Amino acid sequence: MLPQNIHFLDLPFYETGRVRKKPIGDRDIQIIVELLEQIQPHQIYAAGDLSDPHGTHRLCLAAVTAAVERLSDCDWMQACDVWYYRGAWREWEPHEIEMAVPLSPDEVERKRMAIFKHESQKDKALFPGPWDPREFWQRAEDRNRHTAETYDRLGLPEYQAIEAFLRWRPGGRPPA
Repeated sequence: MLPQNIHFLDLPFYETGRVRKKPIGDRDIQIIVELLEQIQPHQIYAAGDLSDPHGTHRLCLAAVTAAVERLSDCDWMQACDVWYYRGAWREWEPHEIEMAVPLSPDEVERKRMAIFKHESQKDKALFPGPWDPREFWQRAEDRNRHTAETYDRLGLPEYQAIEAFLRWRPGGRPPA
């Protein structure tokens, strides 16, 4: 990934200095709208993990969803797929998965290193939830490995790990 393709949005809702974030505001949504208009992507990937005990994924998803809805009449947006992935807490059910991407051992390692670069996920989880003491990278790897094992049990090819995605279109229901 090229540095010029990385965008840190610094959304206003996030900058509270506290665990609890501000509600999503119009400025948060407009920042995402402007970036999407500039890039006009063919695919958008968003954390659809609403079981995040911290709640940040839910707020980010609400902002992305609102931005995509505002742009839904644009020609380029009508050809854009929005893919939701899950985080460290749980996976999509097999019948919900619309795209399954096999991960090699090297890709699993690369994903682990990417998680380590995320400030709130590189050490002990700041918001682990009450039921799971594992670190984020362990949860993510276990989730991806479990998905691959599920596909194997269903008679599909055997992989080290699988990252699963659910497609969303404007006007559709976000994940539960």
